[in-house]
Amino acid sequence: MRRAVFGSAHVERSLAALTPLWLRLRAAADNKVSRREIKEVLRQAVIYCGVPAANSAFHMTADVFAAMDAQGPSAS
Repeated sequence: MRRAVFGSAHVERSLAALTPLWLRLRAAADNKVSRREIKEVLRQAVIYCGVPAANSAFHMTADVFAAMDAQGPSAS
């Protein structure tokens, strides 16, 4: 439905914008932004980026958090 309304190019640009997201997630954590705050920002962004991009962002966020947890207490 989203592609029908906005067009494929818009949807593809939204998904491509996620590429640098992991860097921003790590930087936010390094600057003491809580995981809860990060998730809330993503929830608010759904309205602007759409559900497919938001789902990808939530999955990427979970992967980044898991990697940080695996690094132990020195990770933010």
